[in-house]
Amino acid sequence: MSGDQAKFDWGQRVRAAIDLVNDGSFPDHEPDALLTPAGTLGEVVQVGRHTETETIVYLVEFSEKLVIGCFEEEIEAV
Repeated sequence: MSGDQAKFDWGQRVRAAIDLVNDGSFPDHEPDALLTPAGTLGEVVQVGRHTETETIVYLVEFSEKLVIGCFEEEIEAV
């Protein structure tokens, strides 16, 4: 989902709206392995934009060792 304004802000508490699986971004995990289940609480630690598609991407810290890039439709406000 692309847009001009970010829906979530840095430091905002969010939860995974869906099961988040490895899209290949986590080489230490099997492809399509569950990274965090729907409902897991996290915090937005960075807001960026995919350069080619201009899609907003949120880096969400779900635990001390798990930061996942998420699209708006993959997370929801707490």
